[in-house]
Amino acid sequence: MTPRDDVQEVKVTDRPPEFVDALANGMRILESFDVSHNEMTLSEVARLADLTPATARRSLITLVTLGYVGQVGKRFHLTPKVMGLGSAFYFAAGIDQAFQTELRALVELFGDASSVASLQGHDVLYVAHYSQQRARRASAVVGARYPAHATSLGRVLLAGLPDERLDDYFAQVTPVSLTSCTVTNRDELRRLVYRVREQGFATTVDELDYGVTALAVPIRGAQGQTVAALNSSGYSGQVTPETLVAKRLQELRAAASRLSQNIARNPVLESTLSA
Repeated sequence: MTPRDDVQEVKVTDRPPEFVDALANGMRILESFDVSHNEMTLSEVARLADLTPATARRSLITLVTLGYVGQVGKRFHLTPKVMGLGSAFYFAAGIDQAFQTELRALVELFGDASSVASLQGHDVLYVAHYSQQRARRASAVVGARYPAHATSLGRVLLAGLPDERLDDYFAQVTPVSLTSCTVTNRDELRRLVYRVREQGFATTVDELDYGVTALAVPIRGAQGQTVAALNSSGYSGQVTPETLVAKRLQELRAAASRLSQNIARNPVLESTLSA
């Protein structure tokens, strides 16, 4: 993956007086690490986090001291301690209780895999996942992030944005090609998102990774807004978008409705998904 545009979005324009710049800088550094940047020099960290080298150095030293970042020579990397932050959210927000029953039921019914994701900047963030698949493909493990434009989950989440936020997205994002099938033209992507709004679901074929065909629907909050998305995916060649819609859409929508009810009973979970 390329450097994420949403790293820049950590810049808060309307900061309260209590805003702590040093803490924000540290979080920006942690978020700058990804699959393509699993170890970096000080200058690389500073560039991706949009910090001066001096500021990046102070933040890195703090993170190394706290145990969230390790150092080998001149290169820095995340440590397993970072996983504790994600697991704290997972259990505190009740993710397993809220989503796993429905994901397992969908996989037992259709096989393949099923996931729930929220929108974080220009990416989808997988917050729950269950799978029977074993072959090599893009990983949908909890905590994985992928560009929203290349996934069925992402297009559902984009379709749920208010017009102003959707316009901002298309003005800021630079769609990258993950496969030869990835749609990267902004005008075409906008048309696809509008179509998702009309039909209430999204399908993709081989856009995130070769061999992945997926169908996604929205999960709505208490006020009817899209707070997350639910998908069912299979292997391209064994399933098509048409067969997914014909055989899985009704069950997927029913599961999404039950998940929406779960979220409505858990305001904290809705707030975290919408953050």
